[in-house]
Order: sequence, then C-alpha cells, then structure tokens
Amino acid sequence: MQTCRHELLDRTLIWNHHHLLRALREFEQFYNGHRPHQGIANARPLHPLPPPITDPGQIARLDIRKRDRLGGILHEYQHAA
Repeated sequence: MQTCRHELLDRTLIWNHHHLLRALREFEQFYNGHRPHQGIANARPLHPLPPPITDPGQIARLDIRKRDRLGGILHEYQHAA
C-alpha cells in the first residue's frame, strides 16, 4: 500500500471515483507485470526469470525502449525486438 501511495497517489491529482479506479488498475498492472521487485533476482511476480546475458558484446547491442504509463508518472523499459 505504501508503494502505491508514494509512486502513484502522491504524484497524481485524482478527479473522481472513476479516475481513481482507472489509475489504481493501471498501477496494479504495472506493479505486478512490469516493475522489478526486491525478491529472487528482482523477478517480476507474474513472469519467469529472464535468461542471463553472458556475452559482454551483447550488452553493447541492447536496444531499450521506454513507454510512459499514466501520463508519464510510471515508466516501462523493454528490449526492442
């Protein structure tokens, strides 16, 4: 609950009940589906662990894409295909 308050509600002006529910739903999807957690190897709870990168040259070729959620309050970073 504290994470939701600090990362979402302290930074958002909520207009009405519908807006609150929409923002909370979006935050829940972000929190459980994308955001790394302080657990086993920072794994996301609803996804398996990614394979480790062992080739140092592969790190230099990474193409990272950023996606803003909730009007830029939350950010997702993903590898481009």
